[in-house]
Amino acid sequence: MAGEPTAVPWWSGAGEGERLWFLGTLVTIIVPGEATGGRFALIEFLMARHTSPPLHSHPQNETFVALDGRLAFLVAEQRFELDAGGTAVVPSGTQHSFRVDSETARVLVLSTPAGLDRLFRDAGVPASTPTLPPADAPAPSPEEIDRIFRLHRHDNVGPPLGPDD
Repeated sequence: MAGEPTAVPWWSGAGEGERLWFLGTLVTIIVPGEATGGRFALIEFLMARHTSPPLHSHPQNETFVALDGRLAFLVAEQRFELDAGGTAVVPSGTQHSFRVDSETARVLVLSTPAGLDRLFRDAGVPASTPTLPPADAPAPSPEEIDRIFRLHRHDNVGPPLGPDD
């Protein structure tokens, strides 16, 4: 169909992808939206214990597949836990957060349509190692993060989940 975004062949070997440090996590973009004509992006996260984003919403559907570790979720008014092998779907526009309850967690995220990959690129910095970022890793200022989130229609509406939430 004329004007439809073009997908291109794409592959990524084990452990490969575009690595970024984003707000204390390691983000690996395995399949960027550019490869799928914007239909989806596939992203892997490595996160430390108690990592939790603010309660937020965005225009993408987000499917989480826990590869390793344990996470506690708040999606709309529902609370649940996800262990390795578990999957959760958060529809676009739904307020949600999660918290890592294990020492670390590796999570595969499917963004449909793509878009979260661009947000992480804009707010992250290239990772020099495939590890969690060191304490002195460069990061955008809080004002710059707020600007980037607004640009990508990522709306923070509440606090992160605390250790006892």
